[in-house]
Amino acid sequence: QVQLVESGGGLVQAGGSLRLSCAASRSISFIRRMGWYRQAPGKQRELVATITSGGSTNYVDSMKGRLTISRDITKNTVYLQMNSLKPEDTAIYYCNAYTGTDYWGQGTQVTVSS
Repeated sequence: QVQLVESGGGLVQAGGSLRLSCAASRSISFIRRMGWYRQAPGKQRELVATITSGGSTNYVDSMKGRLTISRDITKNTVYLQMNSLKPEDTAIYYCNAYTGTDYWGQGTQVTVSS
């Protein structure tokens, strides 16, 4: 099992930046894939970015160029750097770990004001 704890969300003005962190309860070195998803009010949860155990990354088209997902294996932590934020990026952002089973954090609220 993996417990995930997100942090770093908050209120930011449009054009601003935030860095989200996801701390895992165990080593992330061999977790197949870790990533970030988001869910806006009234919408389904959607993929934002993922990083595999081999370091390959993938980003949602609507945020490409504004996101960087990274990890620090020594800290068992995955990060999501978000730049040039827009009001439509407002959502709860969830960390995910996929080991063959999906594990989720409790989410962190990101609010972008216009």
